[in-house]
Amino acid sequence: MLEARLGYGFDDRDLLRRSLVHRSLINESELRVTESNERLEFLGDAALGLAATNYLYQSFPDRLEGELSAARASVINLHSLGKRAEAIHLADFVQTGAADILANSRSCEAVIGRSYEAIIGAIFLDGGWLEVTNFLNPWFDEFFYNYDFSPKKSLNNKSQLQHFTQGNNGKLPIYRLIESIGPTHAPRFRVDVSIDGVVVAEGEGSSVQRAELDAAGRALDMLDPGNGSENDGDSP
Repeated sequence: MLEARLGYGFDDRDLLRRSLVHRSLINESELRVTESNERLEFLGDAALGLAATNYLYQSFPDRLEGELSAARASVINLHSLGKRAEAIHLADFVQTGAADILANSRSCEAVIGRSYEAIIGAIFLDGGWLEVTNFLNPWFDEFFYNYDFSPKKSLNNKSQLQHFTQGNNGKLPIYRLIESIGPTHAPRFRVDVSIDGVVVAEGEGSSVQRAELDAAGRALDMLDPGNGSENDGDSP
């Protein structure tokens, strides 16, 4: 059923199975640490970034590097991946060790977004680069159909948030690392952002910088609805 929703049939279905195993299941089962989807997520992150870069380069020959970079960041982040995963109800298939992980909307978006990235890695191993592009390009076509290349889009979320706060109360956003978890090959970082001493939002990413970008995007969504920000917590 999931393969039908993905529009891709696996020759090696063990790859698909592994792409759906969240690390929280490892502690509650006899699975080895390497049997979670983190290694496939690591591979899928790289494949997704290259596929998006190639798509944008070929599809928008008149756009400058900065515009293309901002466009790429808008699609290859955890928020966009989570939305894509929600569209195919991926949470119905992801295996976790703690049921409440998927009950919380914030955690669920992160878990299924990473699982979708792991699926991309699994497709790369199963079918190669051509199958990855065949899988992703319809999503890119849809995502960028009416994409706004306005100058505001060229600013990342941290820059947009700083412009917004300085224009309203003159205060600079302050970012704080809350925790870092995960193995060395696939670390996860969580930060919060505060304005005038008040924590406004939290973010998560595979680096501190990406977590800060994610937190800034979420803060913008709360403080300035309709700002056009993207939660680029996992952009390169």
